[in-house]
Amino acid sequence: MPDETANEKGAQARAGDARPANDGRVPAPAPPADDTDTPADPETPDSEATNAEAATEADTDAGTDASTDPGGRTEPDRPAEPARPDEPDEEAVADSGALIPEKADEPVGERDPATGTPVNLPAEVPAGERVVRERVVRERMAPEPEAPDPAHDVEQRRREAGVDHRFPFGRPGEPLGRAHPFVFGFTAALGVITAWMLVQAATNAKSVIVMIVVAMFLAVGLNPAVERLRRFGLPRGAAVATVFLGVILFFAGFVASLVQPVSEQVTELRTKIPEFVGQLQDNKTLADWDKRYGLLKRAEKTVNSDGFQDSLTDIATGIGRVAVNGVFQTITILILTLYFMSSLPQIKTFFYQLAPRSRRARVALLGDEILDRIGGYVAGQFTIAFIAGTTSYIFLSIVGVKYALALALIVAVTDLIPLIGATIGAVIVCLLAFLTGNLTDLIICAVFYLIYQQVENYVVYPRVMKRTVDVQPAVTIVAALVGGTLLGVVGALLAIPTAAAISLLIREVVMPRQETM
Repeated sequence: MPDETANEKGAQARAGDARPANDGRVPAPAPPADDTDTPADPETPDSEATNAEAATEADTDAGTDASTDPGGRTEPDRPAEPARPDEPDEEAVADSGALIPEKADEPVGERDPATGTPVNLPAEVPAGERVVRERVVRERMAPEPEAPDPAHDVEQRRREAGVDHRFPFGRPGEPLGRAHPFVFGFTAALGVITAWMLVQAATNAKSVIVMIVVAMFLAVGLNPAVERLRRFGLPRGAAVATVFLGVILFFAGFVASLVQPVSEQVTELRTKIPEFVGQLQDNKTLADWDKRYGLLKRAEKTVNSDGFQDSLTDIATGIGRVAVNGVFQTITILILTLYFMSSLPQIKTFFYQLAPRSRRARVALLGDEILDRIGGYVAGQFTIAFIAGTTSYIFLSIVGVKYALALALIVAVTDLIPLIGATIGAVIVCLLAFLTGNLTDLIICAVFYLIYQQVENYVVYPRVMKRTVDVQPAVTIVAALVGGTLLGVVGALLAIPTAAAISLLIREVVMPRQETM
């Protein structure tokens, strides 16, 4: 009888040869047993045990879930647990030991917002074909001659609107183009309303805008004095404070010089009122007119009327309001000038940064030149005003006109106004000289200021402005007239530096561009 132990060891050896080496490769099928050595009876218990043991070891090496209890019994395979969505699936193996290829998940497109189920959308089509398709769809949706009214029939409403899963409320119509009359009219009306609101806002804030412009103009004009003080070693804050203190002292001196003459004239007028009334009563010409026309009765009736009293009250209130408003605006302009002077470098840098980087350097150079010309214009105007005031003071002191200092300051201040400032100052001086003196003083003052205006207009003014502003005399006159017509005295003050800036931009920007075209 053959040795069964040897047969079992051979079977185990052959089964061990058939095991995989845990290298992830598919194990090769085991060769059939050699029937010549030992005839195996399929019905014997030993053969069945040997086959069961070999099958168990093969299943274990192949990654099956079969397990053995401590008693040696083989438990049946447990059902596989479902794969978790956040963990990768293990490699699936077929019965033959081959790997089952993974199936790629089908891409999920758009989903229905109501149910969440995937929706198969049609492929993208070219624009021309899309237009044709939409036209065909609209033709299909066109109502038939005898179709029911969609206002009463829901199905007809959905059919004509082209309701589907993409457009639950129907297909949208063609958008309105820019050339559509409604769009054009609405846009034009909106632009007109916006422009009108801006004009109204600028009109209401005219006084504030004028104060800001004047303060900036003064700050730019006084900046050369600040820069000159900085060259002597003063910091910018100290230089600004020094210049601003000089401006305050000038205004204070001007007001103080006017207080004494005004108060003396008011007192003298109040003491001489009875004398003036007596002279009027003794005047033969006035008495003759009174007999003919009843002037005194009419004057008495007018003075005693209610309208005259109300008009006097309104005039007094208006004068007081103007005075208070003038003081408030003067203080506001001085405060704004101080702030603008102290922060002028930062303001310039901010506006320069608004220009494109490629042109910022040239814009900065042109801006600095414009600001220098504005500063030169202000310095030139103060120089001319100083010459006029000094000359007037010397002349009035020699002639012996009262209040020479106050009248000289009035001439200096009014001379800051281009073209007509010197004339206004001369008229005021001549009138006060006549009231405080005699006819001879009036004639002397008139002759002096007539000669001085010619010298100033044709000698002093052109030379000073040619060095500082570099503007032609004709341009100066036209700019002053236009500015005075638009904004009054402020416009006349700002017109000449504005003309200088425009002429610089034309010469440096417009003219070179015209040469290259």
